[in-house]
Amino acid sequence: MIWKEARKMKLCRYGRNGFEKPGVIDAQGQLRDFSGVVANIDQETISPKGLARLRKVRPESLPLVRGNPRFGVPYTGISKFVAIGLNYVDHAHEAGLQIPAEPVVFMKATTCIGGPNDDVQQPRNSTKLDYRSRSPLSSVPGEVRSGGQALDYVAGTR
Repeated sequence: MIWKEARKMKLCRYGRNGFEKPGVIDAQGQLRDFSGVVANIDQETISPKGLARLRKVRPESLPLVRGNPRFGVPYTGISKFVAIGLNYVDHAHEAGLQIPAEPVVFMKATTCIGGPNDDVQQPRNSTKLDYRSRSPLSSVPGEVRSGGQALDYVAGTR
């Protein structure tokens, strides 16, 4: 199971915006440089074949990253951002709306994706901003999984 094994080391990208390097957070919570293993964290890296290769890496053998670098978007090559609106009863109640009979599915520009501590950019002249996010990264794109199998294909979350 990808999800259960992925908890042993967390893939990440760190560094200045636009110049991030691949990293891994080991079981002790230490950031390590992963650039000697992969050039970047992309679709190939989180594919089942790529993850099988990564499972052979011992994170403690990688160089420690010094300082407190910025964490960036954890994955490159994101082609689309598909979202489900009002997917929790609490969200519908917070918005003062009825619980929808069917999921509200919408797409967003990939420029909405940022690092976990990056500032949220509010568009000029906008008056309302909702920046809550829980975004799973599927390791098998384009395949819909049933609830019982879904977490087997999650490579990570933001």
